[in-house]
Amino acid sequence: MNRFFSLAAFFLLFLSGDIFAQSMYRFRFEEPWSFSLQAGPSQYFGDLYALWQYSEGIQPDYNAAMSARYTFGTRLKARADVTYYQISGQDVKADPRSGRIPRDLNFRGRNWEAAFLVEYYYKPVKLYNITREFINPYLFFGIGATTNNPKTLYRDDWVALRPLRTENELYSNRVMVFPMGLGLKYKVNVYMDFFVEGNYRFTLSDYLDDISSYNISGYYEELIADYVSGEYPERLRLAVRQARYLLPNGEPDVERIRNSRGAPRRGSGDPRLDEPEARYDGYFTLNFGAEIYFSQDIWDNWIFRHRGRGFRFW
Repeated sequence: MNRFFSLAAFFLLFLSGDIFAQSMYRFRFEEPWSFSLQAGPSQYFGDLYALWQYSEGIQPDYNAAMSARYTFGTRLKARADVTYYQISGQDVKADPRSGRIPRDLNFRGRNWEAAFLVEYYYKPVKLYNITREFINPYLFFGIGATTNNPKTLYRDDWVALRPLRTENELYSNRVMVFPMGLGLKYKVNVYMDFFVEGNYRFTLSDYLDDISSYNISGYYEELIADYVSGEYPERLRLAVRQARYLLPNGEPDVERIRNSRGAPRRGSGDPRLDEPEARYDGYFTLNFGAEIYFSQDIWDNWIFRHRGRGFRFW
């Protein structure tokens, strides 16, 4: 009898160990692909906003993005992003020391961005998902492109600025960007991470806000000619918004603009910022998101399968 109980105990112990091993083995997958959704505030930097030089506070807009990732190294992931974002700026919120208030300029851009990046993690990521680190900081950098279609609020209507060539420059509606930043991931379970990351985009354009020139001295005669002829009057109207250069009815004071030899201001309040590399615009996003790791097992996970009242969803 004692031998029977000993054999039964050994059998149950072996069976329970095998069941436990199988239950743990189902999580021993190493899936390189993952997908994430993220969103958060965005912040523009350029001729209509200067956080570092002056005390102008945070003036956030918004963004939402989706990403696909592929693990290809011990600490490396390749990543593809698609982002929809809004950026904006206005003189009315400028610090008086910036000299921007008299320009009375504003813009809003709603753009799409696509980018390819490489992420480098502090701790290894090429391992079984069940053994992923619970906290893993990372940095990233890449290259991409964004649409560029700034608009301005004029007489209660949003007017597209790029077609008007307010600075006599037909800049591109596509801009190259160089995203880079830092992030931190937290492991929720074997299938999911939560993360937060800051991403700054350096660009090769000073026209995200439609403003680059310090004043209109180099092209004011062409703006006036288009206004007087009536062919493109909006060019001068939206290039010059300073009250001192407007008539009582809000129209440009052509004679005063001509006599000033194009003095109405456009660009930065600091005329020393004349090098193109010092004037390139940029924007920043601070995103919060969730990353899901794909595996064959995920379709049998309790998140995706439901049994109840005799009915089963896969």
